[in-house]
Amino acid sequence: MLKVENLVKSFGDYKAVNDISFEIPKGKILGLIGQNGAGKTTTFRLILDFLKADKGLILWDNQPVTKEIYNLIGYMPEERGLYPKETVENQLIYFASLRGMKRKDASDRIDRWMENFQVKGKRTDKLKKLSKGNQQKVQLIATLLHEPKLVILDEPFSGLDPVNAGILKDAIINLKSQGASVIFSSHNMDNVEQISDHLVMLKSGKMVLNGEIHQIRESFGRTKLLLEAPISKAALLAIDGVLEVKENESQLYEIKLRDESIGHEIFKLVNVNNYIPVFSQQPPTLEEIFKMKAGAPNE
Repeated sequence: MLKVENLVKSFGDYKAVNDISFEIPKGKILGLIGQNGAGKTTTFRLILDFLKADKGLILWDNQPVTKEIYNLIGYMPEERGLYPKETVENQLIYFASLRGMKRKDASDRIDRWMENFQVKGKRTDKLKKLSKGNQQKVQLIATLLHEPKLVILDEPFSGLDPVNAGILKDAIINLKSQGASVIFSSHNMDNVEQISDHLVMLKSGKMVLNGEIHQIRESFGRTKLLLEAPISKAALLAIDGVLEVKENESQLYEIKLRDESIGHEIFKLVNVNNYIPVFSQQPPTLEEIFKMKAGAPNE
């Protein structure tokens, strides 16, 4: 288990990380979200000891992180760090050896990993011959080849098409099934919501959300209503507590409520002959919550 306690890091007068705490149990995935400059990459660099914290603790299985424990970590930075003029196999073996893996063991695993990630290219190809997406897959293999127990991925979905993003999602879920702890950042809230067990949101270095995604969504109330019923948009807007009504391409009303109790009133109003084709009252999506919290004053 990775445990971060009261982490603080300043650069001059600027506090990049301001008293954040969270845990990632083994076999769980944590999504770290926030606007650019929120402190996500700084948090990763503090965990990896690339930067020294001004205050706070970083523990693995309740012990300080030692050099031996760092060999159990796989890290993929947002700024990719492979060598374009070197062959795929040489640099994969090199990076695995830096984590204490025998060169032969690393070499024996390359073909399987390239097949798993559907890399279009040969292990003997120079990296620059591969497409950008396949280069990114090789970067991910370099992160995972030594079978780390903690995996840190900084914007891993950036630049991937939907097919390759799906392959990456499957790989992250597979890491979870093998008992690894995974923390990743992303600006795609759909990806975060689909694969994360836990969510942390940073804003200006402060933690503004921390918890299981389902619980976070429910804490905002079921203030979103999808409705198909014999009622006009004007009639819906006339109801006290209805803040906004949109009609989508499926001729469904998307209704924003002041609070979830308004849904009961709408149900009573449109329940004609005990039949409503669509009535689905939901909490806001993660993307909607992100926009709310990003635009709100610091807490």
